[in-house]
Amino acid sequence: MLDLTPRQIRVVEVGPRDGLQNEAQFVPTQDKIAWINQLSRTGIPYIEITSFVHPKWIPALADAAEVAKGIERVPGVTYAALVPNVRGLERALEADVDEVAVFLSASETHNQRNINKSIADTFPILEETARAALAAGKTVRGYVSTVFGCPDEGRVSVDNVIRVTQRLLEMGVREISLGDTIGVAHPGQVHQVLDTLLNHVPAERLAMHFHDTYGMAIANTLIALEMGISTFDSSLGGLGGCPFAPGASGNMATEDLLYLLDGLDMTTGIHRDRLFASARLLEERTGLSLCSRGRNGN
Repeated sequence: MLDLTPRQIRVVEVGPRDGLQNEAQFVPTQDKIAWINQLSRTGIPYIEITSFVHPKWIPALADAAEVAKGIERVPGVTYAALVPNVRGLERALEADVDEVAVFLSASETHNQRNINKSIADTFPILEETARAALAAGKTVRGYVSTVFGCPDEGRVSVDNVIRVTQRLLEMGVREISLGDTIGVAHPGQVHQVLDTLLNHVPAERLAMHFHDTYGMAIANTLIALEMGISTFDSSLGGLGGCPFAPGASGNMATEDLLYLLDGLDMTTGIHRDRLFASARLLEERTGLSLCSRGRNGN
């Protein structure tokens, strides 16, 4: 049954990681720290601050440790980072992140390009990483990429998504973020995938991570909201793409997501004016041009 009853929605800000990882321009460490510090005071409850993937793969985030150690931590905000394996986890633990995120793809081809391993060979690495993180007292989030389409394989089987999602949950992963990595999902497809997946995984264990290649991110979010999803990833100003998915445009803009949620009387706890101020800070400090529809009327 579709449900748009007003409720608490959790917004996961991925701009400092997913937003910046694909930028050709290296954002200075102190500017990243200043931006995250301002985001921390917007009411956003969760910020993915960086990635501990080896710098040769993501040079834009080569300063992961410095950023994680340099930010001012606000009580009530979760500060998370992406980790690829136990070596990355060791660096993340040393920097004392609150939560670690592991990742793989629902598409075999994309997983090979992104991780250089098959899905089957990736599972043991993620399980080792998740167990070590849990043993260290950290929670674990999981990302599943190319849920709605792969740049090489096209449409991805829902069965693949179910298999990968269930395996991550068996590892002790707290929540699975389902990624529309290349932004090809449309509302009918989102409904179809979730209608099947929710027979196997509870809605409270899922989050949605939409990209906006065809301008469908907000429409797709509405469908997910109607189907009971309450956690959504977004990036301030729509920053971000995937370095292993050519042509992928940016993430759903946090400002646009907030406009939708406010209009539906959903509760986020986010202060709109502070959010816009943090966007201006990033633009002023870096010269990056942020694109979102949500600031056009303000």
